[in-house]
Parts: sequence; C-alpha cells; structure tokens
Amino acid sequence: MVEVVLSSPRGFCAGVVRAIEVVELCLERFGPPVYVKHQIVHNPYVVAELERKGAITVEEVDEVPDGALVVFSAHGSPPADFERAQARNLRVIDAVCPLVTRVHNEAKKYHREGKRVLLVGHRGHQEVRGTMGQAPMTLVDDSAPLSEQAVSADIDWSSDTEVAVITQTTLSVGDTANAIGAVRERFPAAVVRNDICYATTNRQDAVTQMAGLVDVVLVIGAQNSSNCNRLREVAEANGVPAYLINGPDEINPDWLVGCGRVGITSGASTPEVLVEAVIAALTPERVSLLAGAEEDITFTLPRELR
Repeated sequence: MVEVVLSSPRGFCAGVVRAIEVVELCLERFGPPVYVKHQIVHNPYVVAELERKGAITVEEVDEVPDGALVVFSAHGSPPADFERAQARNLRVIDAVCPLVTRVHNEAKKYHREGKRVLLVGHRGHQEVRGTMGQAPMTLVDDSAPLSEQAVSADIDWSSDTEVAVITQTTLSVGDTANAIGAVRERFPAAVVRNDICYATTNRQDAVTQMAGLVDVVLVIGAQNSSNCNRLREVAEANGVPAYLINGPDEINPDWLVGCGRVGITSGASTPEVLVEAVIAALTPERVSLLAGAEEDITFTLPRELR
C-alpha cells in the first residue's frame, strides 16, 4: 500500500500567477507573437503552454524584432535590458515579481547611502543577474560549499566598512542564515535584509514538517528552478531521500522500493496539473493533505494591463 502525503502550501505563488497572467493578457489583447525575455517562470510546461498560444521565448533583447512587444520575466531584469529595448523601440511590459522589485529598490537605496552592498544568491541565476545590475554590489555565492569561503573569497574590506546585505528571494532559509552569519562575523554592524519571499519560506517549512512523516519526497518542478532545488535540499537535510522531477515520466521505480508513504510538494513555478499527474502515476491507495500556512496574497497587474 502506498500513501501519498501532499505538502501545503505548494505550487504557484502570487508572483508566478501574475507573470503568467501578464503574458496571457498580452496575447489576448495584442495578439501573437508576444516575445518573452527569458522563461517567464522556470517551468518548461508553463513555457510550452504559453508558446503554444503564441509566445516566443528569447534570451536576449536583441533577439526581439524592432518595434515588437516584449514581456520581461518574473525574475527581474537589469537596467541595461530596458535601455536596449528603448533603443530598439520595443514595447516593454515588465512581469517582474513585486517582491524582486523591492530587492532592487533596497539595493539602490543602500548604494545611495554610501554602503557596500552584498547580495546573497546563486551565481548566474536570472534573478541575481537582474539584481546585480541595479547598483554596484558584491555577490556572496550561497551555492558555494561553505558560506564562509564564499564571503572571504571576494571581500577584503575593513571590519568597520558600512555594509548592507540583501538576498535572492528563492534561497534556502537555513543556508541563507549561515551566509548572513558569516557576513556578520566579518562586519558586525552590517544592515541585513532577509528578502527570502513568503512563498519560498512557507514551502520549505511545509517540507520540513512533512519530512518526518514520509519515506521519500518527490519535488515536482524544473531543474533550473531555484526554489524547487531548495525544496529537495531541505528534505534531504531532514534525513529523507528526495528527488526533483518535472513529471511522472521521470519517476524512477527504484526510489519507491520499500516506501509506504511518499511525500509530494511542488515549487512556486509548478502548475498543479503536474502534481496531479504524478499522483495518478503512483496509484496510491490513499492521499492525505498536510495542512500548512494559508496564502492569500495577490499582486496587481502592471499599469499597462489594468
């Protein structure tokens, strides 16, 4: 007998819902093609569904034809992308998550105040690229094996330097606390803003709660999704084998041998239809829901679409 234990909350956050709605409204109001700079959210199913309706995903502004409509992704974009778009006479609608915009504003504020800005985040991630373009700052690579090494590798400032710390919104709560602790050891007076978003925190808390009740955890989501990878890591840190899969086709039956209770969660960019497909493939005799934090947050649409 296999029982599925469903984590809650899971799946789409308010920023992802808003970003997808932006692309769908653009397609509806202006007609295809609608260009999207970078994957609107990090999930191949979502991207493919929007492309089926007429969206075209590109990685660089220069790939968009002159004068076309382009939606900038939920992860945020550096000012240079907006400048390139203006030079090409592109119509830009920015689908950046408002919580990422808040981090951008913090970076600019601290820089104006004369502080050295440290960003805790994953090198190369789209959100980090967008944030680092907002003001001069130094990256503390949260994905490095030891946060202390990540701090000391790039920073040789004196301990009394005025420092402000901001974070990527989709990091591991525990790893970020370790990185911030390492920064505080070097710069005791540092101003610290923990910008991990509500959805990331709630989903990690739910997985922590679920880990003690199941034999294995399946995280439904994309390999390039930061918050999905963090959910897998949180489960593993709590002593449970965990695997990140896009859907039922990626389930390895060997993972489930001897497992009576299978925990399932999904990242903030994962549609519920993929969770349902995985549950159906497992053919459980019982599905139980593990109650967690209630989420009722919504974000207004960009001004151009209201």
